[in-house]
Amino acid sequence: MSETLLHIERLALSLPEGGERLYAVENIDYHLDSGEILCVVGESGSGKSMTANAIMRLLPRGVNVAQGRALFAGRDLLRMSEEEHRALRGRHIGMIFQEPMTALNPLLRIGDQLAEVFEAHGLLSTGERRQRSLALLEEVRLPDPAAALRAYPFELSGGQRQRVMIAMALALEPQLLVADEPTTALDVTTQAQILGLIRDLQKRRGMAVMLITHDFGVVAEVADRVCVMREGRIVEMGTAAEVLDNPRDAYTRALIEAIPGDAVAPPREVADSVPLLSVTGLDKVYRTGGGWFKEKREVVALEGIAFSLGRGETIGVVGESGSGKSTLGRCLVGLNRPDSGEIRLDDVDLRALAGRELREHRRRIQMIFQDPYASLNPRTRVGMAIAQGPIANGVPRAQALARARELLATVGLEGSAAERFPHEFSGGQRQRIGIARALALDPELIIADEAVSALDVSIQAQILALLDRLKKELSLSLLFITHDLRVAAQICDRLIVMQKGQIVEQGSAEQVFNSPQHAYTRELLAAIPGRRRPAATPVVEEDQP
Repeated sequence: MSETLLHIERLALSLPEGGERLYAVENIDYHLDSGEILCVVGESGSGKSMTANAIMRLLPRGVNVAQGRALFAGRDLLRMSEEEHRALRGRHIGMIFQEPMTALNPLLRIGDQLAEVFEAHGLLSTGERRQRSLALLEEVRLPDPAAALRAYPFELSGGQRQRVMIAMALALEPQLLVADEPTTALDVTTQAQILGLIRDLQKRRGMAVMLITHDFGVVAEVADRVCVMREGRIVEMGTAAEVLDNPRDAYTRALIEAIPGDAVAPPREVADSVPLLSVTGLDKVYRTGGGWFKEKREVVALEGIAFSLGRGETIGVVGESGSGKSTLGRCLVGLNRPDSGEIRLDDVDLRALAGRELREHRRRIQMIFQDPYASLNPRTRVGMAIAQGPIANGVPRAQALARARELLATVGLEGSAAERFPHEFSGGQRQRIGIARALALDPELIIADEAVSALDVSIQAQILALLDRLKKELSLSLLFITHDLRVAAQICDRLIVMQKGQIVEQGSAEQVFNSPQHAYTRELLAAIPGRRRPAATPVVEEDQP
């Protein structure tokens, strides 16, 4: 029998007065054995991360331990002094955070940040710290560990930064690893690599792993046991096979059914239509450096891109991070300027226009961004954020604000939401606001750049259903950029697969998913988490938020 390493007993975390509920988590009770992977699953607000934050002494201000214990190797983490807890953090309990770019210091090189882990505990000499840091980066399989030691966080990709976070968490060989949504916004191949790495390191080191996630595809890949949480309470607990194959609770079943199915696209009828958008020979190269002390660096983001998009059609653009798919979207909407090529909207070449004439045509293409909170001004009320575009184009203020309220209703929010600020909404609601803002100028084409990648699966299903409904009702064309092929299978008529700035395959969604021609496309399909499990249901009917 495995030894119980962590035991959470009757844990309750109180919230500040005036909130939607009294407790962030209530009466939580579960254990984690040595050498075991426990996946804690639930939507945003379920309390899954709060429990981990309590263990690590990272609770936000106003959230307090009301009752219960968190026993680690028989010692209560919640009652020990800060000095005692600091001695445990890193050495015995490591943590991987969801967003490595915010967890890493942007002003320090990776090698210095890894060395800090040893320095904080008074371990090793300066030379030994560097050697150990290099060995850790080799262990997490960074392609060029020596160069990564000298790099700053912004010089690494998302997957590479996450590998650095894993190296830091494992530096002192902890007994328990807490991984909070470590793969949420990563592309499928990087996600598969990170999950494989965590599983491999866990087996070799005999660690216990608490993996927090909202994706049952991830659960199917790595979990030994599963704990399902909802609104601060545990609703189901069992082995991975029990929970995935025979879920007892209706909420668990709803989460599993909301997962986009395995990448098998259903047949879609695509009517022939005159192209709304035609792209020919589009090139974009990013150039940096070239000064006195810096070597010139060029990155080919787009090369020879050519495709067309019909009226009322949805094209998915899929590929890993760095494939050029987001650069393509930003070039089409005018946020980046391509080096060469044509972007024709109907028969008008947008690259040949300037000034007022360009603005008049540019309003016909609007964009939904990946992070709606970052794209909304936190000091501007939602109604004005939606109305700003029309006002800038000459619509009277009162009329634009009235239209903003109508659009909020269209995307399933109350008109009164116009008077509130972005921070007062959930992630899914903010994405609905982003959609409303994109619709404000009555566009013909919407570019959705990773519009659902960071959302819970149930909210993701609602947003996909909303986009599908709006597309039909408003006769919109949609360019849907995503790294999740399961999502693309749900909504896209045709697909473009990009790799290193080039289109390597394109065709109907059914053709690309069911009979992929390019090795890279087959690699993307093989990397989908949980792909060996039965496909979920198609796009669900849209629910109200």
